[in-house]
Amino acid sequence: MRLSFRAAAVLALILSGVCPGNQLLCGQKRSSTAGKQVASVDGVAITETQIREAGTADLESLELQVLKSKASFARREHAILEKSLNDLIEEKLLQSEAARRGISKEELLARELRQNAQEPTEKEIDAFYKSNKQRINKPREEVAAQIKKYLAQQKESGVRETFLKKLETEHRVVRSLPPLRFEVDAAGRPFLGPASAPVTLVVFSDFQCPYCKNYSTTLKELPKNYGKKVRLVFRQFPLTSMHRFAQKAAEASLCAAEQGRFWEMHDLLFQDSKSLENSDLKAKAVKLGLNSAAFNACLDQSRTSGRIREDIRAGAGAGVDGTPALFVNGRYLNGVRPYEEIAALVDEELNTKR
Repeated sequence: MRLSFRAAAVLALILSGVCPGNQLLCGQKRSSTAGKQVASVDGVAITETQIREAGTADLESLELQVLKSKASFARREHAILEKSLNDLIEEKLLQSEAARRGISKEELLARELRQNAQEPTEKEIDAFYKSNKQRINKPREEVAAQIKKYLAQQKESGVRETFLKKLETEHRVVRSLPPLRFEVDAAGRPFLGPASAPVTLVVFSDFQCPYCKNYSTTLKELPKNYGKKVRLVFRQFPLTSMHRFAQKAAEASLCAAEQGRFWEMHDLLFQDSKSLENSDLKAKAVKLGLNSAAFNACLDQSRTSGRIREDIRAGAGAGVDGTPALFVNGRYLNGVRPYEEIAALVDEELNTKR
């Protein structure tokens, strides 16, 4: 994401601990100067409060940019730390093992590759070419050498990785760099599972997002299968620039939540995500047997829009810029992930003392 000079300057101020002029960005209350006159026309005052209200949309957009940038900075910083740690561990392992064998580090790696990295066969080259033929878009004979080189590099990387894992076990490597976690508040949001569960999954989702539809089924399996160990929390992140009905669908789900029927509406919205106009939403409320007058008033007055804005801000602060986005005890998994990958992370969290 490219930031304007203004946004970059605001980000620099926040990261340095200095709050910019817009107190909203720092989570502070409006200053006592908010009502101060900043101009006048024919003697009629224009106040800071008025210009802030006039610029609400742009100020909120700027706020989201800054929040996302801070989260991006945190992710990149942690990625650098993880890579540096892995590089240092690898260097120490190779040096130690090379010294034990009485050879150089380079010779150690060369021997491992010679012994275990086999040359790609013609069958493997053919299989790779056939599975990528449309993307390659060239005759086999023109790219066979490149494919062979690529496959050889992949095999060498695999051998190297396997060798290093073996060394890690033999040399008793212990890693204690904690994973990056974002504080994602779950209070007051719809959830499945016990509030006391040791693992909390927070998903940011969009009812008009096709990827979110199937993912929702996967996620609901986790509290079902883990029982009291997992809680699934739903937070709104309608992508209004892409999905014109996502905002009202999000509002509808929260209007249903006011009558204790969030998850039933959640399922209906995803089941028929092509029917999300206001009339469709009201029909779904009737289908669920909700109090139609209360639901319709809630929807027509956009009473839940404030909570949706809070969710969007919370998501942006944790680096969400698309849906679906999942946090497992604050650990970020973007995009659709298979059940097995999420379950593995849940198991890791359950086995980690915090």
